Amino acid sequence: MHELKIPKARIAVLIGKKGVTKNEIEEFTNIKIDVDSKEGIVTVTGKDAVKLYFVREMILAIGRGFNPEIAKLLLKQDYVIEIMSLNEFADKKKTLDRVRGRVIGKKGKSREMIEKLTETNVSVYGKTISIIGLPENVTASRNAVETLLEGANHSTVYKQLERYRRKIKEERMLNL
Repeated sequence: MHELKIPKARIAVLIGKKGVTKNEIEEFTNIKIDVDSKEGIVTVTGKDAVKLYFVREMILAIGRGFNPEIAKLLLKQDYVIEIMSLNEFADKKKTLDRVRGRVIGKKGKSREMIEKLTETNVSVYGKTISIIGLPENVTASRNAVETLLEGANHSTVYKQLERYRRKIKEERMLNL
């Protein structure tokens, strides 16, 4: 059994219209999900420890701003979620808005580029930035986000990611 607290604003996303999302997760994984929508507490219970873990990670992802379809990637083997706190990069609300804006970029361009070049999904929600993908890609994405948060130019980060992308493509070609 796991007990998680997710933002109340994300409870409706977890449950879905007429309970569809919650029911789909329960049916697919054979894990029971109980939601206390007043407190934002979600309890997951089941016999399979591995599935319990994956459902817990999925619920965390939904709580951190991902839509359920992206969160379901965590049910695939090898996919991971990394949740970064913005507390060390921003101490005031004004600063928090600025650092979030650096990662998101104008009209979401920066976040989009990071996602595209690292084959990950990135969510900026509240005081966190979360990344879902394969471990090596999540690491590259996290490094890019941290570099941006430390004040690097966007173009520098994109060049770094493009080099990473080329390296990954070369490795895939060699493994064929």
